[in-house]
Amino acid sequence: MKLIVDKLIDETGDIRSFRLVRADGAALPGYEPGAHIDVTGPTGVTRQYSLCGPPDDACGYTIAVKKEAASRGGSSALHEAVTEGMELEIGAPRNLFALHADAPEHVLFGAGIGVTPLLSMAYKLWAGQSKFTLHYFVRAREHAAFADLLDAAPFAAHVRFHYAVQPSDMAHYLNACLDAAAGDAHVYTCGPAPFMDAVVQCAARNRAEDAIHLEHFQAAPASTSAASGGDGAFDVKLASSGKVVRIPVGIPIVDILAQEGIAIDTSCREGICGTCVVPLLEGEPDHRDNCLSKKEKAANDQICTCVSRAKSGLLVLDL
Repeated sequence: MKLIVDKLIDETGDIRSFRLVRADGAALPGYEPGAHIDVTGPTGVTRQYSLCGPPDDACGYTIAVKKEAASRGGSSALHEAVTEGMELEIGAPRNLFALHADAPEHVLFGAGIGVTPLLSMAYKLWAGQSKFTLHYFVRAREHAAFADLLDAAPFAAHVRFHYAVQPSDMAHYLNACLDAAAGDAHVYTCGPAPFMDAVVQCAARNRAEDAIHLEHFQAAPASTSAASGGDGAFDVKLASSGKVVRIPVGIPIVDILAQEGIAIDTSCREGICGTCVVPLLEGEPDHRDNCLSKKEKAANDQICTCVSRAKSGLLVLDL
């Protein structure tokens, strides 16, 4: 979609929100909390950003972008080169971080810009009168995006701010937050990888794996390394035609299939967005993505074709 930047707001010194609309003002495709969209900036770089606007804003998508110090042209271009009225290319909403519909309680843990998908969840949970608490960890209030919104009705009663918590104290704070919730509450987290790792580790003390949900927007180094199963060549068989294609060392499945005329949609190319996931019929994959859950990976019935490899000599794809 081509959308127009309707409004820009500096939420903090380095976080800016963008409201995006159709040129004709028509309604946009709906989405569930936790969804994200691809945004292609003026430099041609595509990045994924969580939708964080109110669900009753049917004609606008709101995202928030942190200007990263080590930006490779994504966030810096959106901050420095985008103005109101400019047109941006936007992908359709996708969701790998959905709320669990049957959970009796929800505990949300966000750090920094990771609060954005949790904000959309808070809107939905409040509207549905669901029991929830949002814990927002940030260096100081001036670094907290949407602080005034979260500190006012209707969210104030559900939001807890945690300022300047040191890494050595993080487990203590997280355990206290978790212990204050019901044992069968579902846990959701988004933020820097060390923060999410800490949340998952603390939550796993007394919660099932499928009650802990997280969202990655940066590939972990191990996910694209050869550490988990080598990086040898292997074969991919296309179930529809029976054709077998050799996947050489160092070249992604999706690229070799494209050379064979089999186009698979891609976006992040880092194994975090889920666009290139395809069904797997046979073989043992070497999962190197951050978009499939542990349960989904254990099932071995799908594979992220932009980064994952094979532990077996042959993978049969439902293509």
